[in-house]
Amino acid sequence: MMLSARNVILAGIGAALLGGLLYAAFRTDPVPVDLHRVARAPMQVTVNADGKTRIRDIYEVATPISGTAQRSPVEVGDRVTAGQTVVAIVEPTAPALLDTRSRVQAEAAVRESEAARARAESELRRAEEDLAYAESQYERAETLVERGVASFTRLEDVTQQLASARAARDAATSGLDMAESALERARAALILPAEDGPGSLNGACCVELHAPIDGVVLDVDVISERPVVIGSRLLSVGRPDNLEIVADLLSSDAVRLEEGDHAMVERWGGEGTLEARLRRIEPVARTKVSALGIEEQRVDALFGIVSPPEVRPGLGDGFSVFLRIVEWEIGDALQVPLSALFRRDGGWAVFTVADGTASLAPVKIGRRGETTAQVLDGLAAGARVISHPSDKVADGVAVVDRETLQ
Repeated sequence: MMLSARNVILAGIGAALLGGLLYAAFRTDPVPVDLHRVARAPMQVTVNADGKTRIRDIYEVATPISGTAQRSPVEVGDRVTAGQTVVAIVEPTAPALLDTRSRVQAEAAVRESEAARARAESELRRAEEDLAYAESQYERAETLVERGVASFTRLEDVTQQLASARAARDAATSGLDMAESALERARAALILPAEDGPGSLNGACCVELHAPIDGVVLDVDVISERPVVIGSRLLSVGRPDNLEIVADLLSSDAVRLEEGDHAMVERWGGEGTLEARLRRIEPVARTKVSALGIEEQRVDALFGIVSPPEVRPGLGDGFSVFLRIVEWEIGDALQVPLSALFRRDGGWAVFTVADGTASLAPVKIGRRGETTAQVLDGLAAGARVISHPSDKVADGVAVVDRETLQ
């Protein structure tokens, strides 16, 4: 009996060991997975883009005359006051040198003008003598009419002659003025450059241009003295605190935005995040080739910076920034990571985990953000889902949280 009981015990132990070995050999280990808990939180959908700052209103100062711009009295970064600070000085163009033929022609024109003036002076003297004679005839006729010796017809005739003489005198005076002006014009063609230079009696130096606004000099086109033609830009002035942001967007992203949309300005170089508002989207897009060689339709969007200048010191014209433009937002949304979603039967699905077992769960999603999606149906707050499920994960498969294995 004792031998038989011991054999039974040993046989039981051997069977148990054999069963354990068979279970260890054929059992399936749980699949390590990354778990994420579904929760409710505020949600935003943004359009991200690189942008560049620029001064909204730039005033360009151009020369109103052709001449020589003197060395710039201001430098880039100088502060200027409207109507007071001289930002440019332009010296009028000196007369050109005459070649032999032009000088002979100009001298002949002067002699011609002098002769015309002498003729006009002679005509004026003759007109004055005729006027003096007409006045004496009028006085004589007036006296005879008063005495009754001459008729009123005689007085009318001399009155008409007097009026004609006065008109002839006025015409001769105007002719003399015209002749003198023509003579001055002809003599001006003979003025040498040195005679018209700065500081001379005939010189006119110079045209001073003042700052159009209170601001800062942004760019100086003409630094050293050099000739310029009328309309040439000399420098530009603007206000650094009056900034806007230009963002280059895909046209497909731009159509989803509206004027007044909120934007967050990041990576601008300072601390914190700046606030901006979409002011306008340009009406015309342009074709641009991306770094991958793909043609894209791009459009510029203009943003006004809402944050005051005090919180963005040092931010100037042409600085690089990064924009997160809020396309849609809600204060409370059930969200699931985008990494947990995958396509199934034309819809979306996730793997949920309960009691260490994965379960396939179809879901209906709404808006999608950068990392999460809005859940409309199929999940509840607090549910755990698998992020980045591998091909080893299936409905009913045992899983284990990867963090518990560390």
